Amino acid sequence: MFFPLSKLIFFAITPSNLLILMGLLGIVLVLAGRVRSGRWLALFGLAGLLVAGLSPLANWVARPLEERFPAFAPDERPVAGIIVLGGAIETRLALARGQLLLNDAGERQIIMADLARRFPEARLVFSGGSGNLRGDGGSEADVVSKFADVLALPRTRLILEDRSRNTRENAAFTAALVKPRPDQRWLLVTSAWHMPRAIGCFRQAGFDVTAYPVDYRTGGPADALRFAGFASEGLALLDLVVKEWVGLTAYRLAGYTDAWLPAP
Repeated sequence: MFFPLSKLIFFAITPSNLLILMGLLGIVLVLAGRVRSGRWLALFGLAGLLVAGLSPLANWVARPLEERFPAFAPDERPVAGIIVLGGAIETRLALARGQLLLNDAGERQIIMADLARRFPEARLVFSGGSGNLRGDGGSEADVVSKFADVLALPRTRLILEDRSRNTRENAAFTAALVKPRPDQRWLLVTSAWHMPRAIGCFRQAGFDVTAYPVDYRTGGPADALRFAGFASEGLALLDLVVKEWVGLTAYRLAGYTDAWLPAP
């Protein structure tokens, strides 16, 4: 129930969707004769789109998530395994076109290939099922299996978890699959803005992992004053990180994470 409900809620509260719906409702109210309230609602929706799309607002909302866990610093401690979370693969298109097709989070797969080379003894785990509400159409793990050679991933070391539909299931199913020992070091690769929720879920699953954040969407403190060149750029980032903040809150309330904003 949580999975389909989360999809519906995220659609409704996504800032760009919400602001557009406000504008449309305002127009409807104007046409229905409620000119004053309709006009203000339509103006609020339009102004909201402009501010959200062009101002540094999206960067302000994203930075606390991205800065929560520092970049991984290599040391002498051995790495027993590497876990890469799904979310970077365009499953339907990849299977339809017969090519490995990635979205804006494609760094997850690039780093997976790099870490496989840098840590030749480490186990490689990819966790990603189907985000489709019906659960059909193949999983991200299916695509990784099909195109492992494209990524230069050694199949003898590759462990695929193909049932998970969200971050909580990524953690629970991966922990059950690999059964890590307390003395082992496992790297968790996911987007920097998603790392707090992912770490919280793995901790709740009893799996102590080391953060390896990738796929940064902001450049650091200087972006606090950076305006977007295109409204679509700012809106896309704001949609992404607002949903992540909502996800953090929902996961904490549901008991899926050990803290509202997990920290190192």
